[in-house]
Amino acid sequence: MQKIVVLTGAGISAESGIKTFRDADGLWEGHDIMEVASPQGFANNPELVLDFYNQRRKQSLVVKPNTAHIALADLESKYNIAIITQNVDNLHERAGSSSVLHLHGELLKSRSTKNSSLVYNCTKDIYLGDMCEQDSQLRPHIVWFGEDVPLLEKAIEITSTAAVLIIIGTSMQVYPAASLVNYIRPNTPIYFIDPKPAINQHDFNNLTVIPEKATLGVQLLIENHLHG
Repeated sequence: MQKIVVLTGAGISAESGIKTFRDADGLWEGHDIMEVASPQGFANNPELVLDFYNQRRKQSLVVKPNTAHIALADLESKYNIAIITQNVDNLHERAGSSSVLHLHGELLKSRSTKNSSLVYNCTKDIYLGDMCEQDSQLRPHIVWFGEDVPLLEKAIEITSTAAVLIIIGTSMQVYPAASLVNYIRPNTPIYFIDPKPAINQHDFNNLTVIPEKATLGVQLLIENHLHG
């Protein structure tokens, strides 16, 4: 089976109703991003940060996968599909995708502030005073700005095996995720789906830009470019 690696960003979840902080005002639900998505923000006001992610978690539990998520899952019948996502929701999994790597963490997990290897499933709110088994505060299992991306090496390894690379709904401005495209083999076909594409036809060899939202763009990609 041909190996297709799919990089997804906020644009694919936006059509399910999940807001992205990379809107025009640069705010995320009214908050400066560093207040709610940095170690410093958590140290300064842990209750604010916990509440912020509690609200995101509640929202993620009620939204549903859209046709782009479902179409990617359906491609597994014809291709070896590996999804690397910057998104922290579980919409890819709920759509049926079986190989999903979350580069920036997962909303439906918590972890210890003392021992990052202590990770727990989490569908409820996290409060100040909620402790891990080593008696340290629990926090969202999210990679915040300024923190290492522990799964980056794994993502590079997966990307380097792609026979086809598909990029959906990401600005290609968030590093290190944006650097993954540099690890594909020469002349690997790249399909870039975004209504406001931040790269153009001449940036890479073998690049096809589909300037549409994820749902329509994935449909066009499958109809016009993938033949399995």
